[in-house]
Amino acid sequence: MLIKADVLIINEHQISHRFAIFRGNNVEQSYRIFGSEMSPYSVKVRSYFRYKKIAHEWIIRTTANQEEFSRYARLPLVPLVVTPSEDVLQDSTPIIETLEKIYPDSSIHPAEPTLAFLSALIEEYGDEWGNKIMFHFRWWHEDDQRAAARVLAHSRVISDNESEVASEAKNIRERMIGRRYFTGSSAANADLIKTYRDDLISILEKHLVDRSYLFGQRPAFADFGLAPELYELATDPTGGGVIKTKAPLTLAWCQRMLEPKNDGDFEEWTTLAPTLNPLLKNIGQFFLPWTDANATALLKQQDNFKVSLDGKFYEQQPQKYHAKSLQKLRLRFGAIEDRAALDKILLEAGCLRWL
Repeated sequence: MLIKADVLIINEHQISHRFAIFRGNNVEQSYRIFGSEMSPYSVKVRSYFRYKKIAHEWIIRTTANQEEFSRYARLPLVPLVVTPSEDVLQDSTPIIETLEKIYPDSSIHPAEPTLAFLSALIEEYGDEWGNKIMFHFRWWHEDDQRAAARVLAHSRVISDNESEVASEAKNIRERMIGRRYFTGSSAANADLIKTYRDDLISILEKHLVDRSYLFGQRPAFADFGLAPELYELATDPTGGGVIKTKAPLTLAWCQRMLEPKNDGDFEEWTTLAPTLNPLLKNIGQFFLPWTDANATALLKQQDNFKVSLDGKFYEQQPQKYHAKSLQKLRLRFGAIEDRAALDKILLEAGCLRWL
């Protein structure tokens, strides 16, 4: 049964409200997702719920429900999932991994261990590196800053008082600009980030010619990690202009991932390899050296680190979460019993040395 409730829909930074929340026959059995349309991780989790057809309520986090959110939140971050038994889940990747054990049908993990790991690797890349691209372009140019801050302010402050919304937008903009350096968004890195973005969408345009999702005709873990970052990029003035003009297949994939469906099987590596290998090489060239350098900098208790990526330096403060995430990826890799085929693929892509 479909019951309607308030949901924020964003199209090129125009806000409208409509009703579209999925519930089961028993309201008490519904999950609740506190999230934001402007959060790629919230969109990621919501897409998973929709794909699995799990009864849920999508709740935009606002000042009006802040008290309720705070009762559940261990961290002041979205997405936050409250289960029917009132357990709380936070952090998009563990949320999905937890639910995948409960709802294994139409699995997002290919049965073949090699493909399953490659999908997990791309999911990690999307979460940690794709987010850098999205965050940089959302908060670098003034037009993007103002547009994003205003959308966020309207979603947070439920008020017709324009001065309240303007004040909230100003606070959001200042706060997010202040966070740029922590993500590596800086004048020194700006040209490199643009290169990463352009390379990525060029690779995806070729790969998505003959398939609906990254690993075939059904979404994999990889799709849930990478598509929301580019979806968010596409809603901003600068990023949206680039994707709409240069990457129509990528844009269609991002939109498809808002309501993903199981339309067939995962492909074999032999058919994926010609156009997925370039993405793996991109990961081995840029993302994995960076995340390894980040982890090393933390071990050395450095306040800042610089890493050469394809002959150009990238600099930022080390981040603990990225290091923990890399450790989990390495544990996943080490748990695979027969890695002969996987090692060959990763070696050729320049990824193996970092794992």
